[in-house]
Amino acid sequence: MSDHHSASTPLPVCIIGAGPAGLSAARALKRLGIEYDQYERHCDVGGIWDLNNPGTPMYESAHFISSRKTSGFFDFPMPRTYPDYPGNRQILEYTRSFAAAYGLRDTIRFNCAVTDVQQDGREWLVGLDDGTVHRYRAVLCATGVTWSPRIPKHKGEFAGEIRHSSTYRSPLEFRGRRVLIVGLGNSGADIACDAAANAEAAFVSIRRGYHLIPKHIFGIPSDELAHGGPQLPLWLQRPFFKATLRMIQGDLTKYGLPKPDHKLFESHPLLNSQLIHYLQHGDVAIRTDIEALEGSRVRFTDGRTEEVDLILYATGYDWEIPYAAQFFSWNEGRPDLYLSVFNRAHHNLFGLGYIEINSSAYTLFDHISNLLAQYLHDQDHNPDRAAEFDRLIAADRPKLNGGINFLASARHRSYVDAHAYHSYLATLRKRLGWQNLTPGQFDGIRVDQQISEVLG
Repeated sequence: MSDHHSASTPLPVCIIGAGPAGLSAARALKRLGIEYDQYERHCDVGGIWDLNNPGTPMYESAHFISSRKTSGFFDFPMPRTYPDYPGNRQILEYTRSFAAAYGLRDTIRFNCAVTDVQQDGREWLVGLDDGTVHRYRAVLCATGVTWSPRIPKHKGEFAGEIRHSSTYRSPLEFRGRRVLIVGLGNSGADIACDAAANAEAAFVSIRRGYHLIPKHIFGIPSDELAHGGPQLPLWLQRPFFKATLRMIQGDLTKYGLPKPDHKLFESHPLLNSQLIHYLQHGDVAIRTDIEALEGSRVRFTDGRTEEVDLILYATGYDWEIPYAAQFFSWNEGRPDLYLSVFNRAHHNLFGLGYIEINSSAYTLFDHISNLLAQYLHDQDHNPDRAAEFDRLIAADRPKLNGGINFLASARHRSYVDAHAYHSYLATLRKRLGWQNLTPGQFDGIRVDQQISEVLG
């Protein structure tokens, strides 16, 4: 067992994962001088955005579904040379430049996986794949939610190839094939467009209708339009956007898309501008849910059949924290965490990134990391305030849906509305006397600026 502290100094914090969430936490801890170790099983930072990271769900044509101006780490904007919706290589480059700018790579141990986490009183024992065990005051799980593919079972036998979308990389994989994409989340819609442009025939099997939001409305990125102006009440916001979408898109049911069984904003937004184009041109066709697999054919619930040789399931992922699963309380596959971060039953065990929200994630990670770092700082410097937050972790259950009745599905179990979430964080900061994020707050630890000053 390895301990690297003395009786007079607090134990360090353990960060597991060096994707965007883990890097956000590292910057926040570094700013407050909180010692930490960070482990990453891959050879570099970037998480899922690195196509060379084994098991990543990323594919060559993947782009951000939130726009450049509304995304990115706090006080570290994406380059103006980036397009409205950056591609995966640009996001990876940006994420790595963030790590370099704040000197975060120096604290990361790469090619090192965490295999086990155990509680020892108020402390945590973290086992690594090299057989060593290290002791920490807190453990922050930031390993993401898209590493365990979910593949449904259907009746019958299929003579062709069945894969999950997590194995998909290049549109060239579809050349000369008859492809069925199952599921129409954002990845499913993207991949369906790749299939439409490259496959011999392309179909999408869906169980319900979706509200399809184009990436630009009136030439403005949709999320900029939604979040940039004054916040309208939901009863005004919903009919405005619904009327706007109808004017831009027309009636989508004529292309085979079922009418949505839920109101706008009640489900994770499906942001795509290309799918309608391919539906209009007959390059991809919508089909109902799968009834049965029959050799080289697939039978759908409406009685139609199609001959296909590749079924690609874009059916999402099971959320897992395999190295510490026993310390989380799970509800329909989602961990019960205060503010989707703080473990209610086990002190100083956190999960960053285990949240579904209708906005970009990077800046959200920073707001959460800011709260988390001040809480850890208070444990040493203001224990009464930390104890007050402990009581909130245990008992506070705020409604964070912003008045939206999200779909009653497992995916939406941890779904929160961005404005409601940020508003509640502001309430907590005011109550506890914690700082909000402010421009320039991280300048003191920014390595590239320090280097420029020395060279200047």
